Amino acid sequence: MKKNVLSLLCILFSINVFSQSINIGLLNGPSCIPCAQLNENLHKIGETEVEYEMFATPQELLPKMIKKEIDIGFMPVNVAAKVYDSTNHKIICCGITGEGNLALITKNKNIKSLKDLKGKTVFVAGLGATPEYITKYILEKEGILLNDEKGIFLDFSLPTNQIVPELLAGKIDYAIVPEPFITIASEKSNNKINIIDLQKDYFLKYFPQNYPLTVMVVRSDFAEENPDLLKTFLEQYKSALSWILDNPSDAGQLCEKFNYGLKKNVVEKSIPKSNYVFIPAVKGKLNIESLLQLFIEEDNSFLNGKLPEDDFYYKNE
Repeated sequence: MKKNVLSLLCILFSINVFSQSINIGLLNGPSCIPCAQLNENLHKIGETEVEYEMFATPQELLPKMIKKEIDIGFMPVNVAAKVYDSTNHKIICCGITGEGNLALITKNKNIKSLKDLKGKTVFVAGLGATPEYITKYILEKEGILLNDEKGIFLDFSLPTNQIVPELLAGKIDYAIVPEPFITIASEKSNNKINIIDLQKDYFLKYFPQNYPLTVMVVRSDFAEENPDLLKTFLEQYKSALSWILDNPSDAGQLCEKFNYGLKKNVVEKSIPKSNYVFIPAVKGKLNIESLLQLFIEEDNSFLNGKLPEDDFYYKNE
């Protein structure tokens, strides 16, 4: 009898193990590029299946994480902090996966600095996201008035993926975008686009370090219940990141293969400029807090004016 019960338990345990999976939520666009190598090669960790699902926006990804259908995802740090705050800490940060890379792009070769844009309208990628707050921070530091004829008007009405086509078609004249959209604009204009690097020329004049643009997040219960599985995935992610940095052309081919929404040549040329990193959450805490503090200073209702608690930063990396 005991032998039969033991056998049954072993069978049930085996079923549970073999049916278990780790589900990765990817955002269509630049943040998923380091996952191309994983998507190609990492399908199991031990007996655990690794599955990937693509999402157009964080707003599509987040409900599935809350429902426990996705275990690990990628999103802007301000979105991650908001979800952490509003869901009783159900989502936590594993690490920084991409740092800032914003640029002003225009076909006007006479523009040499932001102050040359007096009275102009600039289309910015991402209302309520990091580019908005970084742009406003830079303008304030430069003494440039916002939404004033003596300063610059900001327009957030265009989706990010429409900004470059509109600019190249002559429907808008000025835009602030991150990679790979900077590279897309350059490629499609035969390198005739005027590019002003907002990181190098402006932001780093006032801020001691670059800011986190994208973070990897994990469900807090998944992290607690599967520390070894998560540790292995993070190790695999870091290896995949090193691979795409060393093999941008091959990474571009994989991005096309998996329909990441980016052409091979754009991926290849944008990777060296995209500031892909992996900084474990605890080590990147100061950078994350510095950026979130900018959001709070701009809008004191953001996170109710309080930075995330220590448990936002995954510690057992």
